Amino acid sequence: MKKILVIIEKGSDGLFSVYTPETKSTVLNGQGSTVEIAINEMKEAMQEVIELYKETAEKVPEELQEPFEFEYKYDVPSVFNYFDEINLTTFSRKIGINSSLLRQYKNGLAYASKKQAEKIKNGLHELGKQLSSAQL
Repeated sequence: MKKILVIIEKGSDGLFSVYTPETKSTVLNGQGSTVEIAINEMKEAMQEVIELYKETAEKVPEELQEPFEFEYKYDVPSVFNYFDEINLTTFSRKIGINSSLLRQYKNGLAYASKKQAEKIKNGLHELGKQLSSAQL
């Protein structure tokens, strides 16, 4: 299945932006006060682009034809905004990062080094594995 890479970042203005840097036919983007709003704006923009191709009787580019899936790449503030159910205190303890520092990363008051970002990413992946193996 085709994948469309979507970059999600928190801007200095506090808004979240999403964009597709690898699409050749058009750059899809969206912005909002939350990651969810920004993603929805980008998806609406994509539908508008597809409709415009159809209205002008042009072929919709292969990369925009289904089936495809979005692959999201977050910056640190965006991941914790979107997955706000993650308890930062508990998560920080599990990955070995000071909880105050992790909150600063989340709020854009400090920026994670490459090493710290990798620690966070690995912790998120481990949490995902644990959740997906849970039985009820």
